[in-house]
Amino acid sequence: MQQQWQEIETRAIHEGWSHGQFLLALCEVEQQQRYSSRVQRYLKESGLPSAKSLSNFDFTCCPTVKEGLILQIAQDASWLNRGENLLIFGPSGVGKTHLASAIGRSLIEFNVRVKFLSATFLVQQLQQAKVELQLPHLLEKLDKYDLLIIDDIGYVKKSEAETSVLFELIAHRYEIKSLLITANQTFSEWDTIFADATMTVAAIDRLVHHATIIEIRQESFRQKTAFARSNSPGE
Repeated sequence: MQQQWQEIETRAIHEGWSHGQFLLALCEVEQQQRYSSRVQRYLKESGLPSAKSLSNFDFTCCPTVKEGLILQIAQDASWLNRGENLLIFGPSGVGKTHLASAIGRSLIEFNVRVKFLSATFLVQQLQQAKVELQLPHLLEKLDKYDLLIIDDIGYVKKSEAETSVLFELIAHRYEIKSLLITANQTFSEWDTIFADATMTVAAIDRLVHHATIIEIRQESFRQKTAFARSNSPGE
């Protein structure tokens, strides 16, 4: 308001605004500035990959992905209020990370705090916290994010030390805070992620209890691009 009031006052006098119109215009400028600052702050802390948005995701190349459903998920945060999860499956290179990042970016514009982490990096953080007897503190710290995006969970090594802390995170957020997980493997192959069958079943049970599952069945974009480049004239 302090920066803009004189410019708005000049316009108000010129156009014959009432005092109420002048005050409303000032408040709208203040509100827009606060909104823009919050969005930029949330984007910075989110760790989301840059340049990945819904506007540049090619839905025509992914017929199994329903654009309407994705837009609803990305623009209506009510599922987060219910502690529901979103699980995106598909082989490498089909756009899982792009889609997850785009959804996270869109939700930030609706006052949602988002954190994007690769599964391997997250597990390292959780393991270190457990060694230092700080795991409960880290889990509570992650609770400030309405949506935690865990990318490429399939790259977590099948060891009790790694998967136990990952399971603790899943159990901690169950029905309270939402997870968005991308994975190369479907649930039938998750025995390669968790150390034993009991933990695998328990983790899947908590994730799918309140979840939307999206499966991308599509040839790798990266492979198609490489193939097109190698077969283009002059190559």
